[in-house]
Amino acid sequence: MGQRLFNAIGYTGEDVLERYIINHIDDEGEFLSSLYRNTNLKLINPRMASGQIQGRFLKMLTKMIQPKMVLEIGTFTAYSTICIAEGLPKGGLIHTVEINDELEPFIKKWINRSGYRDRIELHIGDALKLVPNLGETFDMVFIDGDKREYPKYYSKFFEYVKSGGYIVADNTLWNGNVIDPERYLDRHTVSIMRFNDLVAADKRVEVVIIPLRDGISIIRKK
Repeated sequence: MGQRLFNAIGYTGEDVLERYIINHIDDEGEFLSSLYRNTNLKLINPRMASGQIQGRFLKMLTKMIQPKMVLEIGTFTAYSTICIAEGLPKGGLIHTVEINDELEPFIKKWINRSGYRDRIELHIGDALKLVPNLGETFDMVFIDGDKREYPKYYSKFFEYVKSGGYIVADNTLWNGNVIDPERYLDRHTVSIMRFNDLVAADKRVEVVIIPLRDGISIIRKK
C-alpha cells in the first residue's frame, strides 16, 4: 500500500508502522488496555501515558536489567509503573513519585487492581524533596516527570544510582523540538536539551538515545 493511499484513508506512514509494530509485539493485556482507555476518557493530556509499545519496552528492559529496587519519577496514571512492576524479579520493588495529588485516587485504584500492589510503593509530592528521605539506592531510575526539572533530577539522583545501574529517561527528543531552533526559547525544550548535553558530557556514564515515541535515553552508570 503506497503513501498516497495511506493519506487518502486518513493514516500517515507513521500510523501504519505503529500499527504494524503493535501487531507484532506482546499484547498489553485487558487490564492495561482498560487503564489506557480510562486515562484517555477521564484525564487531560492522556498522551502522557506510555501506551503499549513503550510499556512492553519498559517491561522487557526491566526483565533484562533485573533490578531489585527501582525509582520512577512521574507516575501519571501508573501505566508505566505497572509495566515495570511486571518485569521485576521476585522481591523487586518500585518506588514511584507523582507530584499531582489530584491523581492519587485514580492511581491507587489501578495499582490496587493490577495484581502488583506488593511491588509498588506510591509517593505523592515533589521527588526532589522526597527521594533523599527514602534512604534507598536504586538499580534503575525511570525519569518521566516535569521536563523542566530533568537536569536537576539527573544531578540530584545520580548519587542514588548503584554502580552498574541504569537511568532511563523519557521524552528526550521532545517531539523533535531539540533540533528545531524556533523552539529553543521554550523552557521544556531548553531543559531537555540541557539534560541531553549534561549526560553526553558525563564521563561517568554510557548513553544511547532510542527514537521510540518521544525518545528514550538509556544511561548506564559505570
